This record gives sequence, C-alpha cells and structure tokens, in this order.
Amino acid sequence: MQSLAAWCVRHRRLVLLFWIVALVAMTAVSQSVGTAYSNNFNLPHTESTQALALLQQAAPSQAGDTEQVVFQTSGGRTVRDPEVEASVNAMLAKLATVPHVSKIVSPYSPEGATQVSRDGTIAFARVTFDRLAQNISTPVAKQFVATAQTADGPDLKVAVAGQVAEAANKQSFGGTLPGVVLAGVVLFLVFGSVFAMALPLLSALASLGTAIGLIGLLSNVLKMPQFSVELVLLIGLGVGVDYALFIVTRHRQGLIAGMGTEDSIVNAVNTSGRAVLFAGIIVCIALLGMFALGVSFLYGLAVAAALGVAFTMVAALTLLPAFLAFIGPRVLSRKQKRSLATDGPRVVGAGTKGFWPRWATFVQTRPVIPALVALVVVVLVALPFFSLRLGSSDQGNDPPSTTTRQAYDLLAEGFGPGFNGPLELVAVHQGAADVPALDRLAQTVKAQPGVAAVSPPINLPARDGEQVSLIIAYPTTSPEAAATTDLIDHLRATTIPQAVSGTGVTVYVGGTTAIFADFARVLTSKLPLFIGLVVLLSFLLLAMVFRSVVIPLTAAAMNLLSIGAAFGVLVAVFQWGWLGTLVGSTQPGPIDAFLPVMLFAILFGLSMDYEVFLVTRIHEEWLRSGDNRQAVRNGLAATGKTITAAALIMILVFGSFVFGGQRVIKEFGVGLAAGILMDAVLIRMAIVPALMQLFGKANWWFPDWLDRILPRLSVDPEDQLGSSHDGGSGDRGTHLPEAEEGDPVPV
Repeated sequence: MQSLAAWCVRHRRLVLLFWIVALVAMTAVSQSVGTAYSNNFNLPHTESTQALALLQQAAPSQAGDTEQVVFQTSGGRTVRDPEVEASVNAMLAKLATVPHVSKIVSPYSPEGATQVSRDGTIAFARVTFDRLAQNISTPVAKQFVATAQTADGPDLKVAVAGQVAEAANKQSFGGTLPGVVLAGVVLFLVFGSVFAMALPLLSALASLGTAIGLIGLLSNVLKMPQFSVELVLLIGLGVGVDYALFIVTRHRQGLIAGMGTEDSIVNAVNTSGRAVLFAGIIVCIALLGMFALGVSFLYGLAVAAALGVAFTMVAALTLLPAFLAFIGPRVLSRKQKRSLATDGPRVVGAGTKGFWPRWATFVQTRPVIPALVALVVVVLVALPFFSLRLGSSDQGNDPPSTTTRQAYDLLAEGFGPGFNGPLELVAVHQGAADVPALDRLAQTVKAQPGVAAVSPPINLPARDGEQVSLIIAYPTTSPEAAATTDLIDHLRATTIPQAVSGTGVTVYVGGTTAIFADFARVLTSKLPLFIGLVVLLSFLLLAMVFRSVVIPLTAAAMNLLSIGAAFGVLVAVFQWGWLGTLVGSTQPGPIDAFLPVMLFAILFGLSMDYEVFLVTRIHEEWLRSGDNRQAVRNGLAATGKTITAAALIMILVFGSFVFGGQRVIKEFGVGLAAGILMDAVLIRMAIVPALMQLFGKANWWFPDWLDRILPRLSVDPEDQLGSSHDGGSGDRGTHLPEAEEGDPVPV
C-alpha cells in the first residue's frame, strides 16, 4: 500500500490521465456498441419453465413475449366506430412489420372477440413476439412502442403493457443529482473545505462513470437487468464517497500532525486505505456469492454491483491520492490552517470534550441502558419483517407517465386488474381424442373463484406425435396480488389434476405472472442457504482479523438484526403502504423477490465496514493497554464522529433515490438507508460497544486450536509512519475525528 500510494503521488499526472482516458474511452465505446439490458428469468425445474419449453418446441414463432396494445376512445365514440377501427387496423399493420413480431390478435377478429370492454370504449390487441423479452433489444422495444402510439390522437388514447414495453420505458436517474448534492453538503460540514468536499465526489463519479461504461458493454454478453445502472449508481455513490472520506480524513490528520504532503498521503493510504481495500473486497465477495444460488437473473446484477464497488475502491486508492497531491495543504479548512500556523503541529486524538467522548464514557459506565434502549428500538422496527411477502411488483407501480402504467390502468378499468397478467395453461395431449377433456378443463378453470375469463383451447402444431394446446386464463386480481399466487397454486395442485384425471392430458401453468411467482418461490427456498453462507463468511473473516470468537459472533448477530430492521421498514412502507406516498409508492404490494438477497449482500458488506473501523480502533487500544473497558471507550470516542458522518452520507445518498427510478430502486434506496441508520447509529454506536463492555476480556478469547487453523489476516499496517496519542503504538488504520477545541495533544 505504501508503494502504491507513493507511486500515485509521484506520478499523479499519469494517474489522472489514465482515469480520464478510461472514463472517456469506456463511455465512447459503450455508446458506440450500445447496451442490451434485459431481465432474464431462467428457472429450471419449474412449471412455468416447462410450459415455456413446450411452447418453444411446438410453435417457436408464438412462444415469445406477449404484449398488450391497449386503446381507449373518448368524445362519445366506441372502439367499433369505423374511423377508430380504421386507425387501429392501420396501426396494427405497422406493428406487424416491427422486427420479431410474429402474431397479432386484433379485437376486431373472431379470436379477439373478448378483447373489447362491455361499454365498448376500451379494447386491446395481443401482440406475440418470436422471442422472449430479454432477447429483444432496447431499440426494437422503443420502435414497437413508438409504432403503437402512432394511432394516438385527440379521441383515441394508446398505451402498451408488457415486458418489451417495460424495456422501452425511459430510465430515470432522478436520485443521482440529489444524492451528489446532499453528499456534498455533508462533506462540506464535516471538512469545512471546498477542496476536501469535492475530492471524494470527483473520485466516486469518475470511477462510477467508467464502471457504467464497462457494465453497458458487458450487458451485450451477460444478461443484466434494466435497472442495473441505477443500482450501481445507488451503491457506488454511497460506498465511493465513504471510502474517500476515510482516506481524506486520515490525510488531514497527518497534515495537522506536521507530516509532509506526500508522507501524509502515503500514511493515509497505508492505514485507512487498508481498511478500504478490505471492506471493498468483502462487499464484492458478498455480491458475487449470489452465483452460488444458481439463479441466472442474479448473475448480471451481482457482476454489475461488484464492478461498481470495485471501481470506486480502486479510485479511492489511486485517483484520490493523485488529487490530494495536486491540491496539497488546501485540503485543510481555514480554521485548521490557522491553528497549524499559530499552535504548531499536533496529533488528533479522541479528547475528553465533545459529544462522542461523553457518549463513550456513558456507555463505559452504564452499558446496560444504551444497549437495552437501542435493542428495543431496533427490534420494534424489525417486527414487520415477519410479515414479509416476496413476489414481483407489477406495472401498476410504474410512474404514471410511463406507457406501461397507463396501459395497466386502462386494462384494469375496462376488464379488471387480472388482464394485466394472464396465465398460460399449456397442455400436451394425444390429439382429437382429448379435445373433450380440454374443453372440460377450460370450463372448470373458468368456474374457479378468482378467474375472470378463459379463452377456448388453441391448438398448436403437433410435437413428436403429441398435440400442444394453449388456454389463456385471466385472474380477477392483479399479477402482484397474493390472491393471484394462491390461484396459481390452487390450479396446479387441485383444479387441473382433478379436471384431467383419467386422461392422457398433461397441463403446465406458465406465462409471465407464473414465472414471477416461481421466481419468488425459488429465491425464498434458497435464501436460508445464502444467509448461512454470508454469516459463516463474516465470522471467519472477523475471526482471522481480530483473533476472537465473541467479536465475530456478536457482529454476525448484529448484522442479522440491522438487516431485519431494514426489511421491517420495507414491509411497512411498500407492503403495508405506511407513508408510501412519501417515497412515491402508489400502491401496496409484495417486496421484489430478489431484493432480500441483494440487500443482505450489500448491507452485510457495509456493516462489516463499520464493524472493522470501530473494532480495529478498539483492538489497537486493547493491544496497547490490555484494559478492555478503556479500550472500548477510547475506540468509540475516536471513531464515532467519522463513522456517523460516513453513515449520514450513505443514508442521504440512498434515500435520495426515492425521487426517481422504478419501484425496485425505491425499495433498494429505502432499505439500504434504513439498514445503515440502524446499523451505524444504534448498533455500532450503542449495542456493540455496550456488549463489549459487558463481555470484558472474553471479547478477546481465542482457542489455541482455532488460532492454529485460521490464517492471520490484518488491516493494520506493518510500518507506522505517524505517531499517535499513546506515544508510539501508531494509528493502525483507524479514522479519528478532529480533537475538540481545547484538547490538542502536543507532538
């Protein structure tokens, strides 16, 4: 780390040039090649996948995505008005020329007779593609929507629903600018210097710009969800600014202590930079650990998020030192420069005045009180977690200005919310002999509570001597409703087996709604395994770093507690609808199925950051004095200001993303902000130090046999360049706030 920092300082122009070239080149190449973001739900061994496979084998041209072009008349007209019919037919003829459109069922055709509302003012056409939505490029999706909207006029409103139309929705990055502004305000309040405020932001934005260019290129070879860029901005901005904050803080302390600019930068990277490197690697490992779940949808998401974190980490260790070398002492505030000129160099220590030293003393003397109060608050916030329902939010949650939301509302108004998510019953049978059985099946399904309408069986081309037929069933409830999932389960377990009993007919329930239901079920079943792996990883890593059993166990329990609180807030806001309008959540619904896995991976890594920054300082004090009570007190007093300032930046950055983006991005923003608030403020600043006070020397117990088995891993530098308040032990990668005024410690 010393060599890396020294090289970046001495070759700062080359480092800056490298990052500029990387940013410009990656952005230019990405824009030239184009992106291919898509949602890929490949779920082997599920009914929805089997239904899709049968359709692809029997009628490949009709086995792709199905969209619904919805139109509504006004001004006293109906959809059967000759002028309206002519306009719609002309538009459908144009749609037939869009690439990959293989079939259109018009509401004016005999097959589409049920696609007109009772009052005749709303109708829809079913457009089938020859491939799935994730295999249709964004330009084609936009062409499809634009072509459909050519019929839009004063008395005719046209909107499009479906996954292809979703891909055509304009991506919103409304949370990026507010996040940058809010982070800048906090940095200025912490540092009191425009230069110190700007450097973390410049470092994070340069690295994220480069990472997003690379992610755009990778989207052409690896399936990445459409919201990947927003997620990378969300995570990378918060993490990148935090990483840079710790290094800049340590560098300013070095300058105040009288070190030269280069020595101070090298020392900052060799101390704080080690913790940043460790923390960044842990976040990347946790994210990439989602490959172990075997769900392809998460692969691209994990790679994109890990690349965003990795680039911000590398920029903090290379670009930031170059920036710091360019501006020199100007990174200090005016007050610090005046103090340095008049009072001379001093070492920044924990001091005895100010909020955090007083709070640390209170926790030291009365540890039970803060631990119990904080624990009660966190548990109360986490209680809604036990009502968590995983699913997939439907297009009724899209912004009102999007065509998908408008189409959703029109279908719900004209036919019922269930028409936004039809179920596809794919039957395999022997041919004419089983036609009566299929007719009985259609009638039986139609008679089921929760079913609004059922189409007659549609025969597809024969497959290896077997006939494949398709029955479309429309639920009465929306795709995201729990009742719709219950209906799918009931059809599979009871209705269909009873209807085809004694025949040679095999039926699978598929379609987009069923795919999302199966996706939620698969992830729910794999979530305990993933949580177990992450908790085990956290235990082993912390045990290797701190040579302790109690600290890793405490950290694992606290991580679960903070993540439980984050899920509790998500359930209350998005599932129950509490204060949902404040974050732009228009209707209650399930929590997106993949969110717990992603949130757990991200919050685990970020929680490890704060745990390492806090306990590293406590560990240093323990090694120096052997007094656990004083070590915990000094460590908390020394790190409290910096950790809470870093957490505040993350909370504001994450929280700002409720101003833009899709519902899933709002869920990420609220969940991460709530998790960081609970973790950094209540758990790391109250519960963890209180428990360490109560545990005493047991914190540092480590059995000999485990010590021999586990390798040694440390974030402490081997050589200390700066002195510290203890007179020689050095600052082992910790991040101390500035001493309170009146408490300078002379060198």
